[in-house]
Amino acid sequence: MTTFVDRVELHVAAGNGGHGCASVHREKFKPLGGPDGGTGGRGGDVILVVDQSVTTLLDYHHSPHRKATNGKPGEGGNRSGKDGEDLVLPVPDGTVVLDTAGDVLADLVGHGTSYVAAQGGRGGLGNAALASARRKAPGFALLGEPGDLGDIVLELKTVADVALVGYPSAGKSSLISVLSAAKPKIADYPFTTLVPNLGVVTAGSTVYTVADVPGLIPGASQGKGLGLEFLRHVERCSVLVHVLDTATLESDRDPLSDLDIIEEELRQYGGLDNRPRLVVLNKTDVPDGKDLAEMVRPDLEARGYRVFEVSAVAHIGLKELSFALAELVAKARAARPKEEATRIVIRPKAVDETGFTVTREEDGLYRVRGEKPERWVRQTDFNNDEAVGYLADRLGRLGVEEQLMKAGARTGDGVAIGPEDNAVVFDWEPSVMAGAEMLGRRGEDHRFEAPRPAAQRRRDRQAERDESDQEFDDFDPF
Repeated sequence: MTTFVDRVELHVAAGNGGHGCASVHREKFKPLGGPDGGTGGRGGDVILVVDQSVTTLLDYHHSPHRKATNGKPGEGGNRSGKDGEDLVLPVPDGTVVLDTAGDVLADLVGHGTSYVAAQGGRGGLGNAALASARRKAPGFALLGEPGDLGDIVLELKTVADVALVGYPSAGKSSLISVLSAAKPKIADYPFTTLVPNLGVVTAGSTVYTVADVPGLIPGASQGKGLGLEFLRHVERCSVLVHVLDTATLESDRDPLSDLDIIEEELRQYGGLDNRPRLVVLNKTDVPDGKDLAEMVRPDLEARGYRVFEVSAVAHIGLKELSFALAELVAKARAARPKEEATRIVIRPKAVDETGFTVTREEDGLYRVRGEKPERWVRQTDFNNDEAVGYLADRLGRLGVEEQLMKAGARTGDGVAIGPEDNAVVFDWEPSVMAGAEMLGRRGEDHRFEAPRPAAQRRRDRQAERDESDQEFDDFDPF
């Protein structure tokens, strides 16, 4: 059964914002209480947070679909909806977040580091928040925005100070088990270790971590065996240790050729040339292994390597090796640039920034793209004529109609607001007209010729009263 996963594709969905409420205050003796619809709650975010207690992405391998809760809708009496709860997903230290195209979105290193993978939608405004001097009692409210929805890739790169690299069955697992308290699986067949093992080593006042990287064989950097799956775990290590088997039973292998092959795989993988290296000649408790170690040691030292003859089984040479690694780790930590406190820079947008574009496509359709117009369209209830009119007013104040005119749009042309796969398309009817069509007799405006239900009801009631009064005046009992 799989117990270690270092790469998963995660499907995340943030919560939707709650809809605003369209309500009118009702109370005895207060027929005109005014609008009191509340605003909808914000949808919950999906947040990735580094947790030191998590060492694998196994949970997300079994459950790759994660969704935050939606915001609650607003209610009457100026009651706002409850915000959706954020979904916090713990990930191991060293997790890299990528999009499906392979571009890095975030590199999560350090306990508590977080990244918002999907942002919740805004809650829609209630009609109380939409009221103004010109619109005293709006009969509509804004819809909540949908939350972000998408796929991300989580890739784990082990955060360790020292990486043990070498052929399968070279003794890496045995070495890490005696240097630290780690308890990896140990056996006498290749590819015993199928997952990276981590161990903590204390040498004097220096405490550092050691990672056993499995699966390196010729062709590992091109995907052969398990190498390509685990070479990424070497990237964050400060020191590389070549563990060479001096007691191998394979006639075509020897420590020098093993070293050359592993170095070639590391070179092809790239980015590891500047890491300090040590060579460990393991299994020197075997007589033939001891003799072979003494034979190859001068050649290795001639190449510039520091060489240690050890035996994980007999606990030979381990103390010297651990202190040598501690020295290299201390130098690497001292050479790192000091981390500075993150500076928060606020860059407000220009006040006169239009924030949208109008383009004419080949089929004659005019497409409007921009954060504000698209958000306003998502928040509009197109079943409510008043809400549609409010949208038209907002687009007009933003300058969309003016830009459409400049782009050559005429009455009846198709206009789409939003991307191709999710756009609102309508036939454009300019609401701002200028020219002879606006002229009429002085003091008249044809825009007010449309029937007004409330005014018409008042006129009808007045006509009924006038008719009743006239009938009473004409009545003659004699």
